[in-house]
Amino acid sequence: VQLQASGGGLVQAGGSLRLSCAASGNIFKINAISWYRQAPGKQRELVAKVRGAGETQYAGSAEGRFIISRDSAKYTGYLQMNSLKPEDTAIYSCNANVVLSGTLYEYSYWGQGTQVTVSS
Repeated sequence: VQLQASGGGLVQAGGSLRLSCAASGNIFKINAISWYRQAPGKQRELVAKVRGAGETQYAGSAEGRFIISRDSAKYTGYLQMNSLKPEDTAIYSCNANVVLSGTLYEYSYWGQGTQVTVSS
């Protein structure tokens, strides 16, 4: 299974970006897709998570500004980021909990990071 993250870039404060995380491979189903971020000198933190039935979870800093969603048919997750702030600058990585075809086991996979830079 591979995860391909895209959509990062440079944006001014107050702007928006939409990140995508596309999974491919021997997938039966995806139980959850999460977005994490890591800023320079800081620990990686969970930004948002969406589970199979659509339940969502957000970090306090993302609540009300970011929206996580998924397209189950396309094995793709999205993170719509609005009202971006300079403190949102970080490398954003996606993670997926995947059940492989022909198994009952769930595995965790990571995509490569995508840089988000918010200028003041």
